[in-house]
Amino acid sequence: MPASQTMAAFEHSAQLPRHVAIIMDGNGRWAEQRGKFRVSGHKAGVKSVRVAVSFAHQLKLDALTLFAFSSENWRRPEEEVSALMSLFIAVLGSEVKKLHRNNIRLKVIGDWSDFSAHLQRKIADAEALTANNSGLTLNIAANYGGRWDITQACRRAAKQVASGKLDAADINEDYLNGLMNMADLAPVDLLIRTGGEQRISNFLLWQLAYAELHFTPVLWPDFDDTAFSEAIAAFVGRERRFGCTGEQIRALLVKGEE
Repeated sequence: MPASQTMAAFEHSAQLPRHVAIIMDGNGRWAEQRGKFRVSGHKAGVKSVRVAVSFAHQLKLDALTLFAFSSENWRRPEEEVSALMSLFIAVLGSEVKKLHRNNIRLKVIGDWSDFSAHLQRKIADAEALTANNSGLTLNIAANYGGRWDITQACRRAAKQVASGKLDAADINEDYLNGLMNMADLAPVDLLIRTGGEQRISNFLLWQLAYAELHFTPVLWPDFDDTAFSEAIAAFVGRERRFGCTGEQIRALLVKGEE
């Protein structure tokens, strides 16, 4: 297909992903390769978060979900976990007003109960500030696990049955889906994992049921709009049966800004 026809089809298609999820892997290795402490990699990764959010916002995606801290990450060295929590608080404080100005809604999905009271207040305040925004929904998965998500949905359903408000026979996929995190959003269309590993690591097990998977060797602090556009291009190619390069995606963004 000629490039002009490809771009026309791309611009008028519904085949862009509506919801992209990213496993941000490789911060520690990035730091170790440079002889730095692992926390340096996490700090460097904040820049890539900004890039990814900006790119998703420009593409007018419905949602971007970032895996920031898994329920298994508590097993990491105490000093690294402490540094991650401090970084989380700092980033919330510095970035939320910018998100709000850009009409982005922030949600933090996961089990907040293990976080400090200070961090829980920061999260609640950030969510409240952006709650009525109608643009991109940015989900930060923190102390999150896919099995936990399914388990909490089942517990809520069980309570409904125990209280007599629900018949067990009425529990189906649609009902459980309504109890999952992000039930109000489109399903995940595309999962990107950086860092070269090819597994989903207990992330969004329910929501990834029909997602396309894209694995890249790029370490998260090096993940930029070029890497993001290549992932989108791969998705478009799979879905629409014609190629669309990362360069074309970037050209479309430039065109939209004119």
